[in-house]
Amino acid sequence: MSAITLLDGSLKLSIYYDTMDKEFDDDICLCFQEDCPEDEKVLGADEVSIYITPEQAALIALALCRAIEAHRNDSKTSDR
Repeated sequence: MSAITLLDGSLKLSIYYDTMDKEFDDDICLCFQEDCPEDEKVLGADEVSIYITPEQAALIALALCRAIEAHRNDSKTSDR
């Protein structure tokens, strides 16, 4: 599982299907790991895991795709 690096590398996000929780509806894990001084932490912990349902994951993916599309459309009009 590879992590997505955010905030200049101090925050890493791993997203995976947790087979150990497959009996639950919310078996998709968003795992945030922070590697920075305590006073700079966004989440206030070294690791935070949020479990969501496949439907919630699909809605997040859709919202991200819409945001990307809006960014690309805005970038095209800004370039003109």
